[in-house]
Amino acid sequence: MSLLRSILLFVLAAVFEIGGAWLVWQGIREQRGWVWVGLGVIALGLYGFVATLQPDAHFGRILAAYGGVFVVGSLAWGMVFDGYQPDRYDIMGAAVCLVGMAVIMYAPRP
Repeated sequence: MSLLRSILLFVLAAVFEIGGAWLVWQGIREQRGWVWVGLGVIALGLYGFVATLQPDAHFGRILAAYGGVFVVGSLAWGMVFDGYQPDRYDIMGAAVCLVGMAVIMYAPRP
């Protein structure tokens, strides 16, 4: 159950962090207004909170591992919300990041 909880927390953190950054981007770059920026800032704050709920107690490990989730999630977000089509190198790079994330976070430790 701890592994599933950890994975779900990473996904939730990704939604808040990537979604928050996207909202800020939309508010500023796409001129959708300050309400979008404000919602983005709130989502980014929620990301920071969700990250603290991971069962591992090491800040550096959690944030380093989250980097792999962020790479994959960012590509997926771009596909869904901006019509981005990753090429094979994007996909290969994301796969490497996700494997690195799994090693950092879930490798057996004494």
